[in-house]
Amino acid sequence: MNIRNICLGALALSMVSGAAFAGALDEPDNMAPFFTDSSMKTMKPKAEFKAAFTAMPMEKQKAMKKECNDPAMSKPHAEFCANVLALGGAN
Repeated sequence: MNIRNICLGALALSMVSGAAFAGALDEPDNMAPFFTDSSMKTMKPKAEFKAAFTAMPMEKQKAMKKECNDPAMSKPHAEFCANVLALGGAN
């Protein structure tokens, strides 16, 4: 096996792995409906939050619930995840 094949394989693996690390909570398009401002600093009230969450496709809801149940993934999104878990996301 030559070094070029090893390097290309490592590069391909890092590209695939890097895409897998970006989760539902890291996608601005997924998170925008839950905030009142474009800087995503101010959360919408709980009623509006719930409406936005239930309007999402079930796959996105499940992905967000899964990430919110993972302490490492949810830490940067603590307030958001508290709201998701209050909606029954811990199940």
